[in-house]
Amino acid sequence: MILVRDLKKSFGSRHVLTSLDLAVEPGVVTLLVGSNGAGKTTALRVIAGLSDPDGGTVTIEGHDLRRERKAALARLSFLPQAPRFHPRLTVLQVAEFYARLRGRPTDAVPAALDAWGMCEFERVPTGKLSGGLRQRLALAVFSLADAPVLLLDEPGLSLDPEWRQSLQHFLRHEARRGRTVLVATHLLGEWERRADRCLLIEQGRSQGELPPDRLREHFPRLGREDDGGPVTPIESCAFTS
Repeated sequence: MILVRDLKKSFGSRHVLTSLDLAVEPGVVTLLVGSNGAGKTTALRVIAGLSDPDGGTVTIEGHDLRRERKAALARLSFLPQAPRFHPRLTVLQVAEFYARLRGRPTDAVPAALDAWGMCEFERVPTGKLSGGLRQRLALAVFSLADAPVLLLDEPGLSLDPEWRQSLQHFLRHEARRGRTVLVATHLLGEWERRADRCLLIEQGRSQGELPPDRLREHFPRLGREDDGGPVTPIESCAFTS
């Protein structure tokens, strides 16, 4: 479970999170939606320990992120919006590195790569992968952590429709296993009727919930495939604690 209370974050004079409250429960797929600049990515970065808040608290599986940082982050796996890898390392080398980093056996790597259709690319340097293939490698790495709390920031942007469906199936399966799943997205057309809860954030504050089966109806301007907003690269180290 993720509990966020009175979370605040500013960048200079720009207030991005202004008293954000969230409660994300295990066993369901929860969406975090809002327009560009609403604070979705900043909220996920703070929860993932990549950015320090100016105020408020984050609790992950009962562990306070400030007081018990190592224990809290050990329970979490984060998929950033634009994952990056060393361009000269092969797909297999990257996957094995992250497996060792998270204390997972390297013999778990082939199954993770196969689940995301990456086995045939295991000898390919990541610098030669297309955006969709990099995202599938990122999902393989993400799943290797086998963490009880899963955070994903716009995970479907680079995927074709078939792999977006595979992603949704994977997350629903993980939720049924009792995982806590939080997905930040503006692709509401892809997620309508495929999530259990939908939390709305605007101007850095929680604005209640939307019916997950009528997302575009209640917030039509977020229902477009691509609103032309910028995609900001985020550190690939976000996969780890």
